[in-house]
Amino acid sequence: MGPSGSEYLYEVTADSIKTLLYRGLMVAITVTIAFVVTGNTGDALQIGFVTNLVKTGTYYGYERLWARVSWGLAAD
Repeated sequence: MGPSGSEYLYEVTADSIKTLLYRGLMVAITVTIAFVVTGNTGDALQIGFVTNLVKTGTYYGYERLWARVSWGLAAD
């Protein structure tokens, strides 16, 4: 059996916050590396933001899938 409504909302909220904080860090790293490679601020920002929009959605989905794994815990 899955989590109750409030537990599920907490999990979704916590996963969302973790995702946004992590992706913010990754945007900064990607933009920095893209700038070093291209030498162009505009290109670096475009590369950083586009790739990280895709990665943010992917990471969130990945987290939600793993949240469904019981890891050997007995069902309530």
